[in-house]
Amino acid sequence: MDFNHTEERRMLADSLRRTLERGADWAALAELGVLGALFSEAEGGFGGAGFDTAVVFEELGRAGCELPVLEAGLAGGLLADCGKSDLVEQVIAGELRVTAAYLEPGLRYDLGPITTMANNNTLTGRKTVVTTAEDSDLLVVSALLDGEVTLFSVDPKAKGVTLHSTPSLAGGSTSEVTLDAAPATPLGGGQAQLEARIAMATLALCADTIGTMDTAKDMTLDYLRTRTQFGVPIGKFQALQHRMADVAIEIEMARSAVINLAGAINADPKERDRQTSAAKNLIGRTALLVAEEAIQMHGGIAMTEEYALAPIARRLIAADHRFGDEDWHLERFIRLSA
Repeated sequence: MDFNHTEERRMLADSLRRTLERGADWAALAELGVLGALFSEAEGGFGGAGFDTAVVFEELGRAGCELPVLEAGLAGGLLADCGKSDLVEQVIAGELRVTAAYLEPGLRYDLGPITTMANNNTLTGRKTVVTTAEDSDLLVVSALLDGEVTLFSVDPKAKGVTLHSTPSLAGGSTSEVTLDAAPATPLGGGQAQLEARIAMATLALCADTIGTMDTAKDMTLDYLRTRTQFGVPIGKFQALQHRMADVAIEIEMARSAVINLAGAINADPKERDRQTSAAKNLIGRTALLVAEEAIQMHGGIAMTEEYALAPIARRLIAADHRFGDEDWHLERFIRLSA
């Protein structure tokens, strides 16, 4: 099998890497077409496939980008599923920032049963772990309407919406959203669309983590080549060489899992979810290993907040706790494989 990206995807990756190295803001990413790569041509973009998403997010992870591109892909994808082409066009242009609110307190990573209720175009309930809600122009919220899960759009600044926000370990913010008869506009869609878009978002997070692991590996290699002890670079010590080789092998295994997931993202729901859990479980375990090994091989300097490895390590640790941790996905993989 040929795992090389198409010429268009390689060009996008190269352009995105150079743009991120110069320092890119939201407008620059939109102008480059990064947001458009997350949507199909029918939705107004020019990508939308699993490998398009993987290419974009691997570069974002490599650069440690904290801009809410994943949120735009998840919530914007739900808007596309509901036929809101005008809103999707604004998302792709970088004019509308959106995020999804679907998790509820006490459910861990499960999507239901939910208790947020819709009544006369208002929503009442609570949503938790809503990323970048305080910087968003629109929330895509799941709620029960006539006993069925339905998606609604909510203005986060509207009356009846209260945000309790805190800094996120991976950067940005996360909020608990309380809805008290908050005005809402029905979008349509439902559980199936939500599950499909979360699977794609999980792929995006896995690819982001691969890029982040590559950066941690490269930083550690550079340190081993320059830090000296007993008059020689510590990278010449065989024990450290073996540990670094193990890290490189584990990263490549995780990369293969992401490639496999990118190819299976449009499979039937059961197979898609099974492959999603397989990849996310491996990514969670590998990210923790890479973070720990990078810190230990750097020594004391890695424990300082000022050193560049600190936010990278936090990003790797945080990746396991979004869209299901390794234990949750292992349980789901076993259940779906039975």
